[in-house]
Amino acid sequence: MKAVILAGGKGTRLGLFDKPKPMVQIGDKPLLEHQINLLKRYGITDIILLTGFLSEKIEEYFHDGSSIGVKLSYVREPYPLGTAGAVKQLENVLTERFLVLYGDIILDFDIDSFIEFDKQKDTIGTIIVHPNEHPYDSDLVEVDERCIVTNFLSKPHQPGLVYNNNVNAAVYILSPKIFQYIESGVISDFGKDIFPKVVNTRRHQLCAYDTPEYIKDLGTPDRLNLVTKAFLDGKIQSFNKRNKRPAIFIDRDGVVNKEVDNLRDINDFELLPDVAEAISVINRSDYLAILVTNQPGVAKGFITEDYLSLIHKKLETELGNKKSFLDRIYYCPHHPDKGFEGEVKELKINCNCRKPEIGMIEKAVADLNIDISKSFIIGDTSTDMMTGLNAGLKTVLVKTGYAGLDNKYMCTPDFVANDLLGAVNIILSINDN
Repeated sequence: MKAVILAGGKGTRLGLFDKPKPMVQIGDKPLLEHQINLLKRYGITDIILLTGFLSEKIEEYFHDGSSIGVKLSYVREPYPLGTAGAVKQLENVLTERFLVLYGDIILDFDIDSFIEFDKQKDTIGTIIVHPNEHPYDSDLVEVDERCIVTNFLSKPHQPGLVYNNNVNAAVYILSPKIFQYIESGVISDFGKDIFPKVVNTRRHQLCAYDTPEYIKDLGTPDRLNLVTKAFLDGKIQSFNKRNKRPAIFIDRDGVVNKEVDNLRDINDFELLPDVAEAISVINRSDYLAILVTNQPGVAKGFITEDYLSLIHKKLETELGNKKSFLDRIYYCPHHPDKGFEGEVKELKINCNCRKPEIGMIEKAVADLNIDISKSFIIGDTSTDMMTGLNAGLKTVLVKTGYAGLDNKYMCTPDFVANDLLGAVNIILSINDN
């Protein structure tokens, strides 16, 4: 597979006037060299650099790439063409599916897993999505249960938008069929112009690959400082999916939001104090933040799964607006008891995902390569504590919600905290020690 790196950007906001943005220093190498080394690590050595501003600086540094074990070729934009307009120049060169990276992102991810996922989908392309701490100024992607993109929300966004925190991560595998959507010589952008066109015309489908691996842009001085620190701390490399990561599993009702029995009205959804701060603390740590929640109201017919998704959109929006995010949301819609008016019969089952069963935990472990031995669960009920016991997780009971007074199971938590923020601080203090 060939790779294309969009390396024509200026670094104006970074104060770079004598070099293009991809040549900004991260540790001991330019950003672009880190990207090339990642591709080489996964056997991708035929790389095309689309250059523009001060392109000679890139060519003088890398030459043909032979000194670092790759084959580099260069195509210089005659004028800024945008991300898609620039790639359109390669229409006669790229005759098979190809990988695209933007030249202003620092990343380390399992490219083999990405390619394998793409091979399983009969689509015009696969884009990487992930949650981030600034979704309000990012391109947002709506995805169905088959991982097919159903809507592409380009920035800037209308005030009051309620969204899933699925952000376009600026890494794609694309079919040459994408070129039929791009006009030659016309300024166009994948996120703003081309992907919305693909989704709206419905002649082809786009797929989304959701990963919590480290992929971040460094377009501002603050973000550059953040990713430089992450690189020096080894965090970027350690977040690769091939490495196990610890997780903090979090119950929803009574822990994240105010306890409302069988919550069925989005207007009753209210974040508890300091929840966004607590999850932001997790986001800055090595832990994944994963929501695991029983939602038997779906089986009982109180709410639909679509309405539950809308509630979770509100949750993700409120967290995103406060610069925090959940890496995954897992829910169990089942309930074993029958006899509710309007109940959904196919969901009235004894399942393996309703806590204290551990199906949701096992799904997360399989999806994200989680290290159970270093992971925790935070909840407000004995059901949550028993889930942790069954799954081999360390447990933290919070005094919000039911505060452990549901008395369903006889089990003792490993730790007790006043609220979610207190629980997270306990976990991180254990990790530090």
